[in-house]
Formats: sequence, structure tokens, C-alpha cells
Amino acid sequence: MKNFKGAKVTVAGLAKSGIAAALLLNNMGAVVRATDSGDSKALRLAKRKLIARGISVELGGHSRESVEGGDLVVISPGIPEYSPVLKWAREMGIPVIGEIELGYLCCPAPIVAVTGTNGKSTTTTLIGRILKKGGRHAVVCGNIGNPFCGEIGKVRKDSVVVLEVSSFQLEGIKKFRPQVSVVLNISQNHFDRHPNLKAYIGAKARIFENQGKTDRTVLNFDDPLTRKLASATRAKVLFYSRRKGSPAPVCRQEEMKIKGAHNMENLLACQSVASIFGISRRKVRQAVMGFKGLEHRFERVKEIEGVEFINDSKGTTVLATVMALESCQRPVILIAGGHDKGSDFTRASRAVALKVKKLVLIGEAKRKIKKQLGKSTPCISAGSMKDAVEKAFALASRGDCVLLSPMCASFDMFKNFEERGKAFKDEVRSLKKRRGSLK
Repeated sequence: MKNFKGAKVTVAGLAKSGIAAALLLNNMGAVVRATDSGDSKALRLAKRKLIARGISVELGGHSRESVEGGDLVVISPGIPEYSPVLKWAREMGIPVIGEIELGYLCCPAPIVAVTGTNGKSTTTTLIGRILKKGGRHAVVCGNIGNPFCGEIGKVRKDSVVVLEVSSFQLEGIKKFRPQVSVVLNISQNHFDRHPNLKAYIGAKARIFENQGKTDRTVLNFDDPLTRKLASATRAKVLFYSRRKGSPAPVCRQEEMKIKGAHNMENLLACQSVASIFGISRRKVRQAVMGFKGLEHRFERVKEIEGVEFINDSKGTTVLATVMALESCQRPVILIAGGHDKGSDFTRASRAVALKVKKLVLIGEAKRKIKKQLGKSTPCISAGSMKDAVEKAFALASRGDCVLLSPMCASFDMFKNFEERGKAFKDEVRSLKKRRGSLK
């Protein structure tokens, strides 16, 4: 564990991970300065919390003084490459790391790191459940919602840290070396941050950049881009494949409480990790059979007059929505749209043409989606989530499914995908009450 006592450290970005990093450094005796370009109610609450711990905080812009004379800068994942904090740090020769790297430097236990375009949170959670069922002390954290730095106090030498990592987080690593790295799949995503697919793949591949021959890399053989990464890692590669049935799944798809063919792929990834830690197939099956899945991931909400409503608000990529559509057993009225991450929505054309009766579009990206998918299915626009749910229900027939799977980020209309999913569920419940009162 690295000693930060007396070090002068600037933390840039005060979302969850930045706050966790600042508090961890403070606990270790560092002199911490925190800075954020924004100024909101949430940030002001964070400022009060940090000031109470003796941490200086500036909001509403970054100052050169917040970096000057420092020994280290720790950045949150949301800090872009063009941030003045990074410019000043480079000019002053001050090292810059991400929150994940800081957590790694302070972590006494082995790490299983999970990345991919889709399925990270489900797989990370399920690996944690499997490890616990197998008798291991597992700490599940990272991009899943509870920052790595915030969980360090719970980590023992005999723990296993199961860490979800994003491409943004991997950009900020130096020495980060998980004992096991897992790459689930790769498809076009975050082109608002990464200039092209090559750069995005390169960011994902950093997960095994520092691994050696004694480490393990788990890769999805069925995904061509992921399969090619085998030549880029020094670790021993374990492939899994739904198409080849390898490893043999511990249960059938219809036995699982989490639905969708993509979750069979996630299960096989989990089984591969379980084999590395010597956990029996029986224990894996027990963990899987009791797993109901995560909120906002292909989550069944209600059925109203024979129309099923499914919340897949976490479906923020084209591939995620394609997977969701493939998992639907009924004709679909799809609600999609939001903040475009530079996606090519034509990649969903075939799945939309096969499964989607009507497409209800919301948010900033609705014109682009209509232009790219309008030939695959009829499209209409909606001005709000309430409007979208009502229009989707009006378009649906008994035996259909209304699916929220946006293919886009949420922050044009909502704070995050959780808030968007909650809004969808609230509107569905409200609709059910109104329809009930008409009978």
C-alpha cells in the first residue's frame, strides 16, 4: 500500500469517485485540495462535507493555484483530456492518475476487473455473488456505482475485489494490474469521448496492460473484436463461448431469473472466473439461480391489458438495444433516444426491422435515429417520458411489449440512466392506475 502521508494532492472532479478519492487521501494523511468546474446543489453539499474534514474545495471553475506545488493530481473519469487541470499538471511535471489507479495503489487484495461495452454491472455483481457463495470475502465496487476508493476500508488481505471498470477509468491508470481481467464485448460507444473505434478498443485493452504470465485474461470468443485482444495480453487467456457451449453452462437459459441470451454469455464469463478461484459448479449454480438481476437492466415492470412493459434504461448503446430486442419474445414498441454518444444507429436496422412494430423517439438524438432507422420501422416523436409511455401503449396491441432501451445516454433529459428508468416505471404504474380506474 502506497504511503500518501503529507503528500499534497489535488482531486479534480467531485462526483462520487472524486469525493471518495479525496476522503481516502485525507484518511491517509495527505493534504488534499479538491476542484470542480461545476456548481450545483449536490456539489455544494459535497463541499461542506469535505471542508468539515479539512479539505479545501473550489467550485465553479479550476484555478491554477489548485494544482501549483502539488505532488499528485487525481482525476475523476468525467474530466476530459482538454481540462486545464491536466494542462497545468503537465506544464508543472506533476503526475496524474485516475481514481481507479489510486484505489489500486491502496488495495491489499487481488482484483478481478470487468470491462466491456455491455453487461459489466450484471457480470460484476454475479461474480461477487459467486465468490461469496464459494466462501470468499468479496468486495464489489467501481463503475457499478460505489467507487473503488470508497470501499478500500472494507478490503482485507484475504478479500477479492470485483471491480467494474469503464474505458474512461482505464484512461487514468499507470500501474493498475488485476489478477484477473475480463472483457465481455466491444462495440461502437462513447465516440463523443473517443475519436474512433480503434481508440475505444485501445482504452478497453488497457485493462490487461500491466498483467503478466501469472495473471488471467477472460475473453468472449464469440465477439470478434474481443477475441482479437488475445494477442495483446501477456496473461494466460481463458475463452468462453455461448455458441460452442464452453465452458458447459451450469444451467439452462430458461432456468435463470435474468432473461436474455446475452446473460448466458455473462454467466459463462462468471463461470470462467469461478474456475480460476476453484469454486465448484454446484456453488456457481446456487449463486446464479438466486440472482434476480439488476434494476434498469431488462427489468419487467408491469403488464397492462396484455401489453408487457420492460425497463432497459441501462441500454445506452446500440448493441445493448439489439441484445434486448433479441431477448424479447413478443412484438416490440421501442422507446429510444437521448444524448447521442456518436453512435451509428443503422447497426440496429436488422433487429429493428425484425422485432419493432413502431419506434417512439425522445431526446436530442430523435432526429438522427429517425433518419437512420426510419426505413426499418415507422417512427413517431414524444416530448417527455409520460408522452412516450402513453403513445407506446396506444400503438401496442395485446401480446406486444413496450421496451425502453434508449441506445443513448440520459443526460439530455435526466441526471442518469437510473433516473430515466425510474421515470419510465413511474409512468407505467401511473398508466396502470388510470386504466384500472376506467374499468
